[in-house]
Amino acid sequence: MNSVDALRRILRDSRDVVFFGGAGMSTESGVPDFRSANGIYSQRLHQEFRPEEMASHNFLVNHTEAFFDFYREHRIIRGIRPNAGHKALAKLEQQGVLKAVVTQNIDGLHQLAGSKTVYELHGSILRWPCVQCGKIHSVEYVLQEEQKPIPHCEDCGGMVRPGVVLYGEGLDTEVVENAVAAIRQADTLIVGGTSLIVYPAAGLIDYFRGRHLVLINRTETKADARAELVIREPIGQTLAAAIAGERAPGKNA
Repeated sequence: MNSVDALRRILRDSRDVVFFGGAGMSTESGVPDFRSANGIYSQRLHQEFRPEEMASHNFLVNHTEAFFDFYREHRIIRGIRPNAGHKALAKLEQQGVLKAVVTQNIDGLHQLAGSKTVYELHGSILRWPCVQCGKIHSVEYVLQEEQKPIPHCEDCGGMVRPGVVLYGEGLDTEVVENAVAAIRQADTLIVGGTSLIVYPAAGLIDYFRGRHLVLINRTETKADARAELVIREPIGQTLAAAIAGERAPGKNA
């Protein structure tokens, strides 16, 4: 049995699936990853600072203009669209089988594909709150020429920042609690496109007590030995092939 057939069999046996994904989920949409040989964190983007430093709360506070230059140039990816994997997960949710997506990504592609229950552990690059009044601004607003070098709120004039969790900041408690609850209730957890080395997010899979753990990732992860099925193929293609046409609405309900 090949890997797609094995995943298809697991999905047929599942009622409560949760997908936990990372940067690799979006690379097939043209979003660069972080920790591969060609990832953002492997590049020399600034003479003085490493990319991890530039994506930190400390850098936002102490090098504000450079922080926004970094985000506009390297973290806001224009023209990206959901790939086959995003669409397949949205379809599985519509069929009542997938109960939640837990993602480390900030690109909003799961929602754009149609997924409704998405727990964004690291926030979203599409939402830019004002640090003073809390008003949410769009990424398009921030990209306007008049908002450079530092974007400001159209209502109160306060600084507008990306609605993402920067290095040095904690995860949103409610989002984490919802993600943990979903993983605990799942009978199948599919982990895809994540190295499982970024904590605390990576530790969430330790809450899984269900029957089927599936790993879809190009490289080895700490959870491979626990998994029933490990797949090294492209995640979007794999999910699309396994999910397409495999579940009629209401089955196993």
